[in-house]
Amino acid sequence: MIIIYNFLVFLIIILSPLIIIFRIIKKKENPKRFLEKFSFLKKKRNKGKLAWFHCSSVGEFLSIVPLIQKLEKKVNVNQILVTTSTLSSSKIFEKFRFKKTLHQFYPLDNIFIIKNFLNHWKPSCVFFAESEIWPTMIHELKRRNIKIVLINARMSQKSFKRWLALGHLGQNILKKFYYIFPQNKETFQYFKKLGVKRLKFLGNLKFVNTQKQKFKEIKKQYFKKKNILCSASTHYNEEEIFANLHIKFKKKISNLLTVMIPRHVERTDEIAQMLDRKKLKIVKHSENKRNLKDCDVYIVDSYGENKSFYKISNVVFLGGSLVPKGGQNPLEALRFGCKTLHGNYTFNFKDIYKMLEKEKLSLRVSNNKDLEKKAYSLIKDKKNNSKKIKKLKVMGNLILKKNFKEIREIVL
Repeated sequence: MIIIYNFLVFLIIILSPLIIIFRIIKKKENPKRFLEKFSFLKKKRNKGKLAWFHCSSVGEFLSIVPLIQKLEKKVNVNQILVTTSTLSSSKIFEKFRFKKTLHQFYPLDNIFIIKNFLNHWKPSCVFFAESEIWPTMIHELKRRNIKIVLINARMSQKSFKRWLALGHLGQNILKKFYYIFPQNKETFQYFKKLGVKRLKFLGNLKFVNTQKQKFKEIKKQYFKKKNILCSASTHYNEEEIFANLHIKFKKKISNLLTVMIPRHVERTDEIAQMLDRKKLKIVKHSENKRNLKDCDVYIVDSYGENKSFYKISNVVFLGGSLVPKGGQNPLEALRFGCKTLHGNYTFNFKDIYKMLEKEKLSLRVSNNKDLEKKAYSLIKDKKNNSKKIKKLKVMGNLILKKNFKEIREIVL
């Protein structure tokens, strides 16, 4: 199995020039930084202790930011390295004012590339977030006696079955972790069944509020008197659902403005064309237009703007949940007092949505008709959930405290 895995990684490296060119054209790759994935163009490594955090994309990165912010205050830690795999996460990283922390793209899981990477960075310890488990990297880290920790670990039933099918090979990979901190009790049980001994449930870091993120304050006078329905982190097909919803609502809700924040901003032109076909008037955020009087749909075509629009929105729908993508984290929108909606596909945030539905902080919609009914009721509802939201913040602070205590002991 490992031989097949290594062969596939080698094949990706051989085909990488074509893959990279395609991704640059699609605006999914940074043309100036893609060589970092081959362990070239490495930034300067300071002397002293370096802690390394790796996470796949935006959501995982945002969940570890509070840990990094607290760790930066420790004099014993000289530098913090954050690696991610996606272009969007690198752009979000730039929104923060880190002092000791720098960003690089995660290297391909090839032994020669990995050795080059580790020889330069020499991390004291490594924290992989959620489900980032790379066999070759983990094997090499273990060989060098570097502690490997899986934080906020997440495992679905589907993934559990795959790990179970790997048998001894899977157990051999998992036992190399110094510690695994599952984000929910379901994941805890899955790892336990796979034979992992060093487990500790500390709560889900997604409940923790990310502080000190730079985000632009939206000038409210441009959105004055608007009833804002925000569809955030949307995927293909979801934008059209909200375009049709806007057409229906426009007849009965005055000054309605639908804000669309696509998960992948490179799809902006595609979305704009769809809206044009429906005769909807659009404004792109990058155009910096001040007059939104006749605007139907406002497209946010830049990364890291969600918070800015949550602050001025009445109702927020969390995307990736009307289509089978697993949903997005609703907690950030809730912290700004938004009323939230989501579809049936929320398997990436199962425990979070289960709790929010129980507290009536987020409404599940099962189809377009249900969405129309519930979105309309929330737009008209003037109540706020401030007391319940304060409880979420207290819970998040406790989870952060528990996680940081464990991580501080490992790092220091």
